[in-house]
Amino acid sequence: MTATTATTAGMLSPYRVLDLTDERGLLCGRILGDLGADVIQIEPPGGSTARRLAPFYRDEPTAENSLYWWAYAANKRGITLDVACADGQALLKRLVASAHFLIESGRPGEMAAMGLSYETLAKINPQLIVVSITPFGQTGPYADYLASDLVGMGMGGFMYVTGEPDRAPMRVGFPHFYLHGSAAGAAGAMLAHSQRVLTGEGQHIDVSCQESVARALANSLAGYVVEGAVIMRQGSYRQTGADAYMRITWPCKDGFVNFQFSGGSSSGQSVNNFVRWMADEGMPDEYMLSLDFKAMGYGAVNKETMDRIVPPVSRFIRERTKQQLFDGAIERRILLFPVATLADIRENTQLEARQFFRTERSPEFDADLTLLGPFARASATPLKGGSMPPRVGQHNAEIYVRELGLTPSDLVGLAGAGVI
Repeated sequence: MTATTATTAGMLSPYRVLDLTDERGLLCGRILGDLGADVIQIEPPGGSTARRLAPFYRDEPTAENSLYWWAYAANKRGITLDVACADGQALLKRLVASAHFLIESGRPGEMAAMGLSYETLAKINPQLIVVSITPFGQTGPYADYLASDLVGMGMGGFMYVTGEPDRAPMRVGFPHFYLHGSAAGAAGAMLAHSQRVLTGEGQHIDVSCQESVARALANSLAGYVVEGAVIMRQGSYRQTGADAYMRITWPCKDGFVNFQFSGGSSSGQSVNNFVRWMADEGMPDEYMLSLDFKAMGYGAVNKETMDRIVPPVSRFIRERTKQQLFDGAIERRILLFPVATLADIRENTQLEARQFFRTERSPEFDADLTLLGPFARASATPLKGGSMPPRVGQHNAEIYVRELGLTPSDLVGLAGAGVI
């Protein structure tokens, strides 16, 4: 099977994706679009609810100005369609016949209630891969529960390990819950695609955002299962075991740096190099100089040792800028790097050298817009850089008339009836 329209020679350029998601799943289709797939974003008439999410370009809250929409609907074409009505369902089924993936983020059973279950769609197109992204998956006692980002990050366990130890749990400031699920959906789609290449058969991918978040907890779950250690939130520290800690984030003269203060072969040698740097700069600490952090196990520094070494290391770091610390770390082979602000990223020499940012003239906004490049480079099958997202119903005529064979008058009638 090949998509009706291949827009690039990217990795997935022969394949078409029907994306029915709202803000809870947009990233999944964006990733497949970056990989070259022909992603058709299907919005309800009037536009997706994601278009109403701030921030807005020039602070003008219109359907075309949502920067959230710009970020996650780029590299897609867009049509409007009311899949809740019979005519809309009929049109969707016609689109399914030539599609390879379908992504949806409705509540469990919502698609089936509209006569669009995976089983129904698979009869139309046995090779179709359907990705369903929900807070807790299609089954289980929580399947029908709703979840905001706050609820999801809490129930996924992420909040318990985020924040200061003497304060309440916190969530990451920018909503992450559905982004975790969307990324997992894209990975699941690719795994199912690999199987389809071998067998010619599609399948249903059931994504639980809660499970996706739980997978992101690093050693927290494993620590409990293996050691019985309950990993707690530690602010700028990281708990690596029942009684072992490392310090990660440190304030410096003009921001923050990440410096992994820990034992072990590589981490410990880095710390040894840092201690020697302090001595060379006239700030020797005899206690730290007496220790061989390389001989310690990874993450084996206990709280008492950490409390003793943090004050002198903090003083050394606070007196220097991010750039000074980074330059010294490169020279002395120390595991330290700056915590970049958005301004730092925009002016980063490495990103500039690889031409990650590009400027595109927008006639619609009469402005030069800075867009992001692809997340990876591929020599034979280049990935797409960021492009402007579709306007509401921008590709209705292109897809319904040129590809499905409807007439312009059909389109007018469907719009009048509220189907598109």
